[in-house]
Amino acid sequence: MATWLQTLIRRAAARCALPAGDLLRDRTYRRLWTSIVISSFGGQVTMLALPLTAVVLLHASPTQMGMLTAMEIVPFVLLSLPAGVWLDRVRKLPVYVAGESGLALVVASVPLAWWLGWLSMTWMYACALLIGSVYTIAGSAAQIVLTQVVARERLVEAHAKNALATSGAEVAGPGLAGALIRVVGAPAALLVDACLLIVSATILRGIGVHERPAARARGSTLRAFWRDLRAGVRFVSQHRLLIALAVVVGGWQMCHHAAIVVQILFATRTLGLSEQSVGLCYTGMGFGTIAASLLGDRISRRIGPGPCLLLGFAVCGSGWLLLSLVPAGAWGVAAFALMLMLFASGAVLVFINFLALRQAVTPTPLLGRMTSTMRWLILIPAGPGALIGGWLGEHFGLRASLAFAGGGALLIAALGWRWATIRAVRELPKPEDTHEWLGAEAVVPAHALIDPV
Repeated sequence: MATWLQTLIRRAAARCALPAGDLLRDRTYRRLWTSIVISSFGGQVTMLALPLTAVVLLHASPTQMGMLTAMEIVPFVLLSLPAGVWLDRVRKLPVYVAGESGLALVVASVPLAWWLGWLSMTWMYACALLIGSVYTIAGSAAQIVLTQVVARERLVEAHAKNALATSGAEVAGPGLAGALIRVVGAPAALLVDACLLIVSATILRGIGVHERPAARARGSTLRAFWRDLRAGVRFVSQHRLLIALAVVVGGWQMCHHAAIVVQILFATRTLGLSEQSVGLCYTGMGFGTIAASLLGDRISRRIGPGPCLLLGFAVCGSGWLLLSLVPAGAWGVAAFALMLMLFASGAVLVFINFLALRQAVTPTPLLGRMTSTMRWLILIPAGPGALIGGWLGEHFGLRASLAFAGGGALLIAALGWRWATIRAVRELPKPEDTHEWLGAEAVVPAHALIDPV
């Protein structure tokens, strides 16, 4: 009997064992993946608690919710380009770690202000601005750290696994976050995210990334800065695929932010859902993420990264458009959960291919500037999208904002399919030659190294 049981356990363990060559067998990537899992659970709390704090406690209007979302985007517009130049001169992992720690402090300031009686929409705007600043700088560093851990030909696989890392949090996190918010209140629940971010930062500190800092350029610091910035912008502006990606993903970001502004308002005011019910509906995002994470790499290999990206736009747009049409009641609640599932699966298809494509074509010395330039380009339309969503919701109803987002995303998918630069990409391209883009203007002496931070 004992022998039979041991055999059964060995067979079960063999089935659960990772295949040979799986990325999670790599110790460095496994630590990075674990950090993403922990940070994602905290992010689920913040995703619900911040807008619920504004809507329920501060009684924010749709226009104010649009402003709150737009404030988080402002740093991307102002800081992305200079941050890219700076990131190409320093080690990225310490920046990533500092960003997780700084984000914990910002999130923890909301319950502190609430307890002291200082909490207001102005405070929320300031927090959104700081959160956006961290995402602008540390978020770009995090994307580059992945390329230091994973070979370029496995970037789609790595981004799919990273998305899968967040899917468990998206399945269990929203329900737990909703219950936590119901018990202790939205502001106090943010302390959980702050603690998880500190744990994530601690794990990241142990990652063994060996990176040589870039060299300091000849000439004055200001002249070198502008020369490096121009080199990064020049690379993106003269690369047809990167420009095409910036256009279509930027348009999708406008639609996404028009929808996200009114989602919580629609759930609480149109559908009449409680905080816990909203959290349960948000578990749909987890199921969507799991499905797309497990199948995304396979779909991308089958139809190509370009078509897979466009498929993601269409899936997101279908969810937003569906929710704008379904009446309130039981069908409305089901449509809300389905919309979140479709959005999550579509967004995974968009980003695992978008990130892999832009990283695959970029030489290593330009990764920081390319990442920041691309994030800057795609998020410029996000601010107007948030303001449009808020304005439409205030003057024409919340469904109008969702219809704008859904119709816009489907239109972008259709137009993108007619653009051969994207449609014809059936496999990851090779990186461009470094010297062709940097040229003699960016040659730096090997002895002048900048101190890492």
